[in-house]
Amino acid sequence: MQYTGARILIEALIEQGVDTVFGYPGGSVLFIYDELYKQRDRIRHILVGHEQHAAHAADGYARSTGKVGVCIATSGPGATNLVTGIATAAMDSVPMVAITGNVSTNLLGKDSFQEVDIAGITMPVVKHNWIVKDVNALAETVREAFIVAQSGRPGPVLIDIPKDITAAPGEWIPLRANGKGPIKNIESISANRLAAGITSEGEDNVLSARARRLVTRNRRPTFTDEDIDRAVSLLREARRPMIYAGGGVIISDASGELLQLVERLNAPVALSLMGVGAFPREHRLYTGLIGMHGTVASNKAVQKSDLLIAVGARFSDRVTSSADHFAKGAKVLHFDIDPAEVNKNVEAHAWVVGDIKKIITKLLKDLPQHIKTDWEGNIEKWKEKIPKAHHSGSSILHPRFIIEETAKRLGHDAIVATDVGQHQIWTAQFYPFTQPRSFLTSGGLGTMGFGLGAAIGAKVANPKRPTVLFTGDGSFRMNCGELATIGSYHIPILIVIINNTVLGMVRQWQTLFYEERYSETTLDRPPDFVKLADAYGLRGYRAENEKTFVEALDFAMKDLSSGCGALIDARINRDEKVLPMVPGGKPIDEQILI
Repeated sequence: MQYTGARILIEALIEQGVDTVFGYPGGSVLFIYDELYKQRDRIRHILVGHEQHAAHAADGYARSTGKVGVCIATSGPGATNLVTGIATAAMDSVPMVAITGNVSTNLLGKDSFQEVDIAGITMPVVKHNWIVKDVNALAETVREAFIVAQSGRPGPVLIDIPKDITAAPGEWIPLRANGKGPIKNIESISANRLAAGITSEGEDNVLSARARRLVTRNRRPTFTDEDIDRAVSLLREARRPMIYAGGGVIISDASGELLQLVERLNAPVALSLMGVGAFPREHRLYTGLIGMHGTVASNKAVQKSDLLIAVGARFSDRVTSSADHFAKGAKVLHFDIDPAEVNKNVEAHAWVVGDIKKIITKLLKDLPQHIKTDWEGNIEKWKEKIPKAHHSGSSILHPRFIIEETAKRLGHDAIVATDVGQHQIWTAQFYPFTQPRSFLTSGGLGTMGFGLGAAIGAKVANPKRPTVLFTGDGSFRMNCGELATIGSYHIPILIVIINNTVLGMVRQWQTLFYEERYSETTLDRPPDFVKLADAYGLRGYRAENEKTFVEALDFAMKDLSSGCGALIDARINRDEKVLPMVPGGKPIDEQILI
């Protein structure tokens, strides 16, 4: 079939199971947007207010579902506006396909209007990128992009398409099953299936040679029986094993296997920020967050352990603080899909490289049903050490009250997005997460302004799940224009601004380490967020104490049930702190608790 490049692109996206794309049009993508208009009954486009939030929305879509998120931007500034969102996805291993337009091929490299080398710019923050200069290579490029984005350690990729390629005619050959015609079941030809190496002869015929090599590589086992035997030996010998789990557990859908491993070892388990939701909060062996804002129980257990088992986690500086003093008395056993993470930040005694679900499944077959440990009640004792800042005290409206009351209303099935700062850590500390893919936050890059776009993507992908954004007034100023997206599409998201009129986390550092010199961190300035919500067609409420917050929640829940977004401007004391806290460079068991 002869189609334009734009039509081939849309057909290839639909073939991969894409139902929604997020983007913003411009001159270089006009043919693509014209085709989106023609195919609007087959694929949905969400118009955002800024390209950065198209990337964040695609990111939230992916994090909440495990599917690939897709975003589109025009050339030049449209493409560069995606970069922060792409880098955010890269740091947190989120599968995303970013599609950018570019000037026509005869104008490339001539400093044409709205031309940038987006492939060169994004090279450090993508798994791979492509510039498509032949319309007949477009379909296989899209197929390859989805394989790369999802296979191994997931991450973002970028496809740059010059404008003339989107207009040029080309041959569209859909994926086929056994040479008997196009497959009608999209799931059977999705990248998930290709990444697993399940392809028919007919499908192989329309996959690029590189894509076939990628599929073949993904069939290969990444660990050996000897790797597992070495791990089992260490686990059998340990008397004080400790598990440190991260986002890799969620990505590999291994939460159930992690629970079995924890109970088999009778070992305490701590989570990184990216691992929140991978393990049930109320479980007796859960010790909470680890690292800079980790609990006393988590941080002490790591330092007292004789075997630290890192599961899908990368030993970031926010976890280890001083790597030289981290888990000094422990052997380190590292499970990760990415061999580049092994021995990068902390030296491992042994490791198993591969999919976390497969690794744990194999371990469980070889481990005894119960392994005795010597923690002897220490974990329970350390759990009792909670900072006074976790309680309301003299505060009229405390972050813990805000978060826990919201959780009671939304239930365990809610998706929770955050921006970055104090509210982010409070949410991880106080929200009762019970399942994976419920907590969406920028853990690696720490992107202020991430939250609202991510919440939009998550809610679009999961219309039946309640969705809330906890944000700070500093972060929310960076993305509040996306209220237009919520209002125009009637997306019922609850936004809770934990408003202390300052850049709270930076102010906390200034209080503790800079003799209270509050340089440029006070934000007692417009806008009035309640009036802003009204201007964008949302319901806005202000709360300054527990009573008015509960009342605002009551109203907001009614708004959500009617399909309207709602915003609560919750005013808290500007000197509330996130505790515990480990000063930079100190061992993680040297914590500030007061």
